[in-house]
Amino acid sequence: MVESIARVRHIRVTPQKARRVVALIKGRQAEEALAILKFAPQGASEPIYKLVASAIANARVKADKDGEYLDEQDLYVKNAYVDEGTTLKRFQPRAQGRAFQIKKRTSHITVVLSTPEVAETAEAGKSKKASK
Repeated sequence: MVESIARVRHIRVTPQKARRVVALIKGRQAEEALAILKFAPQGASEPIYKLVASAIANARVKADKDGEYLDEQDLYVKNAYVDEGTTLKRFQPRAQGRAFQIKKRTSHITVVLSTPEVAETAEAGKSKKASK
């Protein structure tokens, strides 16, 4: 019955590279996702690892606040996505007085963790509305 969200904004990883790493963990159990990210060779795996760990901590705090029981083994990655952030534009000098533009892209990464009960309840509510 717990759903937690963690976001990181303006991180200096290109969205294309971050999406490759996020695709590895979608739909997986949270602890399994941490294990995958810990050993993934991509550079974006470290900030995403920290983000998933933060989402687990957010779920723990939210469950304590609501007085609910939370087994961290039940948490899974319900959704994870990468949006494009601002682009830093820099210039590099080139031959004959020219300038070459370098685009340093940033990303906004969001991870949503949930327990299976929340997903089943939401699906049941949607199916009731659809049948009416």
